[in-house]
Amino acid sequence: MKLSNVALGSVILAMGVLSSASAQQFPNKPVKVTIPYSAGSGPDAVLRQVGDKLNRTWNQTLIVDNRPGGNGWIAIDAAKKSPPDGYTLLEVDNSHVSLQPHLYKQLPYDPVKDFDPVAPLYSTYFFIVVPANSPWNSVADLIAAAKAKPGDVTYGTWGIGSVGHVGTAMLEAATDTKMTHVPFKDLGQLYAAVGNGDVGWAYGTAATAGPMYRAKKVKFLALAAPKRVAQYPDIPTVGEAGGPPNFEVKTWVALYAPKGTPKPIIERINTDIGKVLTDPDVRERLATFGFDPWVAAPTEIAKAQEADLRRYADVVKNAKISLD
Repeated sequence: MKLSNVALGSVILAMGVLSSASAQQFPNKPVKVTIPYSAGSGPDAVLRQVGDKLNRTWNQTLIVDNRPGGNGWIAIDAAKKSPPDGYTLLEVDNSHVSLQPHLYKQLPYDPVKDFDPVAPLYSTYFFIVVPANSPWNSVADLIAAAKAKPGDVTYGTWGIGSVGHVGTAMLEAATDTKMTHVPFKDLGQLYAAVGNGDVGWAYGTAATAGPMYRAKKVKFLALAAPKRVAQYPDIPTVGEAGGPPNFEVKTWVALYAPKGTPKPIIERINTDIGKVLTDPDVRERLATFGFDPWVAAPTEIAKAQEADLRRYADVVKNAKISLD
């Protein structure tokens, strides 16, 4: 039976009312966030901080489901197969939604067709991290070593196709060097390897590599950012440390939901997380990590994702990176 325009309009209106009502009642059970990061990593620590505040707002528990490894695909696949009801979310960074589509010929997910952006969390730049006893005391030293013996200098990352991997390809292209990539399953293993001297260097944030830095097991040669940060005023930028001028390696982290999650629920989550990120305690905590809180609408995440998709297309093409 064909509905009249009036009847169809009534059905759509009723669905909108039900969806809004559902958002007002959300959440009425625990919310799980699946993440491709190990416990104790920067994204994990921030999510748990935000989750602690949300638990009080929602009167429900936010569960962090750590599923590291597999280039993030293990966590992403689990979230992709979850019901689009707002009770399973996915925390990823821009490499998963803007970089990997250019790297892999057969990506097991489509960041645009399979997921909807929900709420941003933060953005951050990366330090160049080396063992505490490394003979390199500047980026110029690292570059000189890489030029002297092409391929002998090793660098570790948290996975093939990660920002660390492509960020190094950018450094190699800018300095006409060639280094050997050593991927690790998770961040804990990576920075332990740097501290032990098993790899020559790695990119790291104040959150992920900061504990090793404070324990004096690693040192920061430089920050891949346009200017120094207040928390580490003595650490120069890559350009200041003898590397390429204006060299930047940055990431941002956000929450996504399986495609089809009701818009009012997404808006509710976005609003509540935005309020948490303006909390002075949370902002202070993020500042200790060197993270910049990012409060924005889901549409702004989509714009950032699209901008990075265009930028990484050129980076990957110029670096001639192609993965199966």
